[in-house]
Amino acid sequence: MQITPYSEPEFDPYGDARRTEPDPGWLAPTASRPLQATLSVPGSKSLTNRELVLAALADGPSVLRAPLWSRDSELMIEALTALGVGFERLPGRGGFGDDLRVTPAEELLGSTTVDCGLAGTVMRFVPPVAALALGPTTFDGDEAARRRPMSGVIDGLKGLGVDLDDDRRGTLPFTVHGTGRITGGALEIDASASSQFVSGLLLSAPRFEQGLDLRHTGERLPSMPHIEMTVAALARRGVVVESPEPGRWIVAPGPIAAVDVDIEPDLSNAAPFLAAALVAGGEVTITGWPGATTQVGAQLETLLPRFGAAVERSGDRLTVRAPGAAARGIRAVELDLGEAGELVPNLVAIAAFADGPSTFTGIGHIRHHETDRLAALAAELNGLGGRVTELDDGLLVEPVPLHEGAWRAYADHRMATSGAIVGLAVPGVVIDDIASTGKTLPQFPELWGGLLR
Repeated sequence: MQITPYSEPEFDPYGDARRTEPDPGWLAPTASRPLQATLSVPGSKSLTNRELVLAALADGPSVLRAPLWSRDSELMIEALTALGVGFERLPGRGGFGDDLRVTPAEELLGSTTVDCGLAGTVMRFVPPVAALALGPTTFDGDEAARRRPMSGVIDGLKGLGVDLDDDRRGTLPFTVHGTGRITGGALEIDASASSQFVSGLLLSAPRFEQGLDLRHTGERLPSMPHIEMTVAALARRGVVVESPEPGRWIVAPGPIAAVDVDIEPDLSNAAPFLAAALVAGGEVTITGWPGATTQVGAQLETLLPRFGAAVERSGDRLTVRAPGAAARGIRAVELDLGEAGELVPNLVAIAAFADGPSTFTGIGHIRHHETDRLAALAAELNGLGGRVTELDDGLLVEPVPLHEGAWRAYADHRMATSGAIVGLAVPGVVIDDIASTGKTLPQFPELWGGLLR
């Protein structure tokens, strides 16, 4: 493993990493005593957006109970609405918003534009749906979205004979010229940059005339649990995905059943609250924790004890107890998080207060998430006086005392929540864009405040 020698940060994912006075923003609250909190979190973004696509392609109406209402899920709803899918809000009982009835279109129609925002699930799951619609559909998004990898989707659809115009950029914006049908059949793609390339094709594959025989050609496939989530979601609707060998998936053509689905709480969004127990000390309980799940966040149950936390399951409640950073109760770790990249920012925030250096590897692919998360984490922690070094595929975190200062979110919800975790132990951390948490957890500032109260 190659390690780049530490030096004062000069790289910034957005330009200038040399820090000036903190910009006006959200002052992260500092914990004055150990925590004692119980809370629930809204539905899973990953599950919600998969189920929205499947419900839109199903053979009848479906109801999603306790779906996530956030920028990402609302962008997905707007995208599918533009293609002719019907949505009706129903009274919800989960405490975080309405349930949702989804009625598939009699005929999907393009001749529209889809705003992907910064939602990877929208930009990667909806283009195959648009290819099943009649007419052109143009996809674009936020400025940062144009830097996110899209080759697996673009090359994949072109390989299936779909007329897609991207001016050879391999990124947003592009236009899918839908004909109402996709022949399907055998296809090879390189999904090394994102497992969503695979999931996006699998979700629509039952509607292809010949189904899909998909093979991944790259050396490494990140975030396999997210593909397993897609396969499980298809299975709930009667679609069998065969995987005769690693990196290959076969889907036969056929109907996608209309079913009503309960959306699990988002376990990755629970991560900052559970991490808070390690940094501030005390105990935090998340309610509604599923007994069995395909969510990546379920790995927190085994990852957090590596940092020194006590983790206890009791029914649908997961409790984390820890002495806190002030008591030097956080242990250093060496973790390969190739399957859990979305947890990295919050876990790195914990490691900034550990009793020794920590290494996180197998995560080079998160350079292509909402921002270059490796560079962003190094820039922000080092800007507070930290010692974080970028590795070829990860980070080395050497704990040193941190000081007050600005924390930039880079329009990335997980960067914003990581700044909040650091702020628990470091007074004066000011996050420039706490509203970015609205991407997957609009209630974050309120829930975080309640955690400390």
